[in-house]
Amino acid sequence: MANRTLPMDDAIHAYLVGVSVRETDAMRRLRAETAALAQARMQIGPEQGAFMGWLVASMGARRCLEIGTFTGYSALWIAGAMGEGGRLVCLDVSEEYGAVARRAWADAGLADRIALHVAPAAETLRALDEPGTWDFAFIDADKPNYDLYYEACLRLLRPGGVIAIDNVLWGGAVADPASTGESTEALRALNAKVAADARVDACMVPIGDGLTLARKR
Repeated sequence: MANRTLPMDDAIHAYLVGVSVRETDAMRRLRAETAALAQARMQIGPEQGAFMGWLVASMGARRCLEIGTFTGYSALWIAGAMGEGGRLVCLDVSEEYGAVARRAWADAGLADRIALHVAPAAETLRALDEPGTWDFAFIDADKPNYDLYYEACLRLLRPGGVIAIDNVLWGGAVADPASTGESTEALRALNAKVAADARVDACMVPIGDGLTLARKR
């Protein structure tokens, strides 16, 4: 059998982060603050943040979109990778977590690059203009609406733009026929759709809880 992704225990994960992730002090402070929250598991890991930041910088992305912001950690990676003149629009429904995010962005000196819209994402996405001009989108929100977000991002992205879709492995539930929850079924359906979608070139990366990258043709 061909090699597959190495199982990630705590020791290997710590080594990976230690030798490959360049977190800023603001990122570390935010990650520690978020770890104390009841919903801390919603935050992406530092290695995924570093990967997405590398991708955004490699693309030269300047107009980015994030659907599902939580406390703002992933936004720090995206906004920091864009460089001066870049703009990140974040969509979330929580004022409480949004307040944490805004403090973190100010702490990092990146608040001027990020705009947070606290409202249902579907409403904000309909209002966004200039379709075909955005560079990068990260989807990490309510799973039953992932298909809606995917379609909206495809409309907004330029050819060559990339959509990153989080949690596509859903803790392994998508591969378990006995798991039939609403979120699991929504992710299964979207995974199958993206795999067959002639509008994109896509791959699924086993980082974090699974990350699909779809480049618009």
